Amino acid sequence: MTSQSSQSGQPPLKTIRGSFLDFVDDPFYAPEADSARYIADGLLVLDGGKIKAFGAYADLQSEYGDLPTTVYAERLIMPGFIDTHIHYPQTEMIAAYGEQLLEWLDQYVFPTEEKFQDEAYAQKVAEIFLDQLLSNGTTTALVFAAVFPQSVEAFFEAAERRQLCMIAGKVMMDRNAPDYLCDTAESSYQETKALIQKWHKKGRLRYAVTPRFAITSSNEQLRKAGELLKEFPDVYMHTHISENVNEVAWVKELFPDCEGYLDAYDQAGLVGERSVFAHGVHLTDAEFQRLSEMKSAIAFCPTSNLFLGSGLFSLDQAKSAAHPVKVGLGTDVGAGTSFSLLQTANEAYKVAQLRQQKLSSFQALFLATLGGARALCLEDTLGNFEVGKEADFIVLDLRATPLMAFRNPAAVASSLSDLADRTFSLVMMGDDRAIQSTYILGEIVYQKGKASPPYTATA
Repeated sequence: MTSQSSQSGQPPLKTIRGSFLDFVDDPFYAPEADSARYIADGLLVLDGGKIKAFGAYADLQSEYGDLPTTVYAERLIMPGFIDTHIHYPQTEMIAAYGEQLLEWLDQYVFPTEEKFQDEAYAQKVAEIFLDQLLSNGTTTALVFAAVFPQSVEAFFEAAERRQLCMIAGKVMMDRNAPDYLCDTAESSYQETKALIQKWHKKGRLRYAVTPRFAITSSNEQLRKAGELLKEFPDVYMHTHISENVNEVAWVKELFPDCEGYLDAYDQAGLVGERSVFAHGVHLTDAEFQRLSEMKSAIAFCPTSNLFLGSGLFSLDQAKSAAHPVKVGLGTDVGAGTSFSLLQTANEAYKVAQLRQQKLSSFQALFLATLGGARALCLEDTLGNFEVGKEADFIVLDLRATPLMAFRNPAAVASSLSDLADRTFSLVMMGDDRAIQSTYILGEIVYQKGKASPPYTATA
């Protein structure tokens, strides 16, 4: 068969064959049998970086069976993972010992972020950071840069070369931080506006207006951030909220006219459908309800919350039927302790257990894929294998270590219930070693045991 694409001079169709798992509905609300889609022998047909067809191999073989096919025997293929909160400037100080949030920022984070006024340094870290994401199966992330515009430039340049769908923004921070990291309300507005105009929707890139958190932004700066959201209604808003009890108390002192932490953002016009709030460990019932009303999202960052002693996020409250809130998983490197969303899901399960709640493997993997896409308003283009979506996906080895191989003696699950057990062991024991390959727009960009493509930073 000569494909239509090759006849028209476009890249020829190609196919991926193996076992596939994705989600077509939210398993927090729908039965897992209806929300998880498992095809033990499936075929994914790719056309120019997008999904042309997807289904059982037996159903698609007659039409596409003679196309060039990559076969992944005894592997599980899933949509790429989506990280809804991470800081690329904190890559080098991951696992910094011994403080809670506010002290940790002063001792470790702020001195590290000062280095990002050097664009060459920022370029170097951006490359390392993106290599880490891809080797951990993360294909899209919502990313904090530093206060310096050149830190955003370096990140977007690196992401653009790799054709990644990434969302990022310059930190806005005009008080309660070292002078060397402070901008002003006006300079943050002007610099952010220029970055939006240059980078937002350039290729697959998106921009997020990024006040660090209410403590480090004046009322005027938060209002300026709100003005940007009105001027550019399809950009994102990315910040932190209610992570630490001392932080919440300080916000109450700084914003005495607000009803709570969320209200400090709400009064500035920062709470909307494209607003993503990291942590939310100490949100009130009224704040959960308001986030639900405004269709805002929470990035659940369990490794960070445990590492900094911040507390235990209430996933049940966020995913309640009465006031549902969009939720994704965030690694939150560098307070988070791993780039792996599998390890993050591992800790999310334990946080739920400590709150006498449950988190199944399918629920966790939903949060890392379609749930993350919904949290970032990207479900039309990412998150599962629906026809027409962009072909970012990963190949997982459920027997990646000797112990995992012993735990899962047969690699291919025979049923959805069997797969639920195997993927639970993947969530509990898996990490970057379980990622065999990562694909971006249908092209392989990472393969375990092989050197990464030479994405060389320009000086």
